[in-house]
Amino acid sequence: MTTRRVRVATLTLVTALLAACGGSGSAEDAETRPDEGHYPVTVENCGQQVTIESEPTNVAMLKSAVVPFLTSVGVLDHVGVKAGAYPEGYFSGDVARQVEEIDSLTDRTDASGHLQISKEAVIEREPDLVLGHTDNLNRASLEEVGIPSLEASGLCTQNLPEPGFQQIYDEVEMYGKVFNREEEAADAIAGLKKRVEKVTSSTTKGERTGAVLYPTVGGGTTYAYGNKSMPDPLLEAAGMENVFGGQDQRVFEVTLEKLLEKDPDVIVLLHSDGDPKKVEQALTSLPGADKLTAVRTGQVHTELFNFAEPASPLVVDGLEQLIENVRAAEKDQT
Repeated sequence: MTTRRVRVATLTLVTALLAACGGSGSAEDAETRPDEGHYPVTVENCGQQVTIESEPTNVAMLKSAVVPFLTSVGVLDHVGVKAGAYPEGYFSGDVARQVEEIDSLTDRTDASGHLQISKEAVIEREPDLVLGHTDNLNRASLEEVGIPSLEASGLCTQNLPEPGFQQIYDEVEMYGKVFNREEEAADAIAGLKKRVEKVTSSTTKGERTGAVLYPTVGGGTTYAYGNKSMPDPLLEAAGMENVFGGQDQRVFEVTLEKLLEKDPDVIVLLHSDGDPKKVEQALTSLPGADKLTAVRTGQVHTELFNFAEPASPLVVDGLEQLIENVRAAEKDQT
């Protein structure tokens, strides 16, 4: 693999430590660390080597999945501009305020939640790092203008890592290296591991079957997640066997007939934004959906997309929520 080096602007270094969730959300106020030989750093992302020459302080953030990584290592204040949708349900308190204060280029997405933005709109902001790729704004196109970029590992189009909670820990560690926040990354990883251990200690492997779906609101294709996606280990950690775990794919189209054949005990419906009731209706309104066990027993649960996919610290929140929701629905049936 070829190491790609990108020269970014020399940064003013200060000695103040960054608070755990960042500062005001303005990259102009980003607090940096003394280099002390840390840079340049090279990390692997989507099977390619990316070299960062100095601490990024004018980051362009194109996906909401990036936020929990940045807050984990305390550098949300390094983001100068964002694009895409950032639903309120993901964040609270200071993090929600900081995300809201970051200048937005656009929140325009297509029906599947994919960002619609021009390459020029991002480049003219002169970012020293871009987080997240789009169809027209990928690593190759950004390298042409000397800007390094990183993608959420669970959304890599090639060299997709083995999905699981270790993938989350590895990515937090990567961000710690990129932003010279390795101690913060280690602390964040330790905290995530404790939460996962605590919540999974009360589940029994394979006690239920489950499926994670992404329905199209208003009619259209329903997608299911196979064993190359984070929802697969998420279901396993929640004590469920993924009924589509035999599919060596991240996501694929699924028919109601196939869903009825598999008939999972629990169904998780993912959505990018909007009214969760409409998301549930996108499944339950289908002819024959009332025959599904999960529909009959009240075990259909909606979650915002990033609580299950891609691998990020938000998936730990999603795991805790899923277990709580399943148990609550079970009690309602008794």
